[in-house]
Amino acid sequence: MDSSTELNAWVATGEWRVLRGRRMFVRVEASNGRPPLLLIHGYPTASYDWHAVWSALAARYSLYTLDLLGFGNSEKPRDSRYQIAEQAALCVALLNHFGVHDVHVLAHDYGDTVAQELLAREIEDRVSLLSVVFLNGGLFPETHRARRAQKMLANPLLGPLMARAMRYDQFASALLSVWGPARPSEAELRDMWALAERNDGRRAIARLINYMAQRRRHRGRWVGALVETRVPLKLICGALDPISGAHMADRYREIVPRPNITLLADVGHYPQVEAPQRVLDAYLAFRTKLESRA
Repeated sequence: MDSSTELNAWVATGEWRVLRGRRMFVRVEASNGRPPLLLIHGYPTASYDWHAVWSALAARYSLYTLDLLGFGNSEKPRDSRYQIAEQAALCVALLNHFGVHDVHVLAHDYGDTVAQELLAREIEDRVSLLSVVFLNGGLFPETHRARRAQKMLANPLLGPLMARAMRYDQFASALLSVWGPARPSEAELRDMWALAERNDGRRAIARLINYMAQRRRHRGRWVGALVETRVPLKLICGALDPISGAHMADRYREIVPRPNITLLADVGHYPQVEAPQRVLDAYLAFRTKLESRA
């Protein structure tokens, strides 16, 4: 499937690096004196999810992102178990490769769980985080309302068959079901599909969905990191998201000490695509407040 001019330009300005023995697509825009910001994308898409906020963020920060293992333009190995711990290690390897030691994090969906693992490692003095901001994602397994298609993909027998038979219209319908009223264009949906199925991606989609089981299995570690960390946290949440919307924000308020939440009442699961300026406003206000305290 052909990609849009915008996606082609995104890929053309990125590069492939070998990190921990894996061929990974990375995109970096760094400038001296600008604090580093790591962007971690969600499932089942890729780092291109950040394209609508990239330029505005790059004007203030040095940006580092990658297509996680099994996603987008990165390697999609058949032998990988696609563990969140491995994804976190790849993020750290990316930062180490470019000599970054202290970093802020902005994460979405699957990337939220990777960020929680990074928070757990920060508590263990294995990585240095300056702040973490979450967009919609399954921070708490008890509030993650998986869609029927996700549950079917997670079935070890049915999932691979379903993924191989998946068509663009089914993929687009699943994404639209979690969107708010600001719908994506046809070109945006087709770009997401092109990235998802690239490099034998349908097989990876079925294997990557095990993140839901991992969240349940490692709840103590990952939710515990939210409670125990001293790293400044913020949640920017699209309230209309049926998977991890207002109900997830309510749980965040119950569990996380001193919760800092911006709730976007008319936005769904993809705030950075649906309402990029409002996400930027909330994020920049958070960072400005951090800097004034410092």
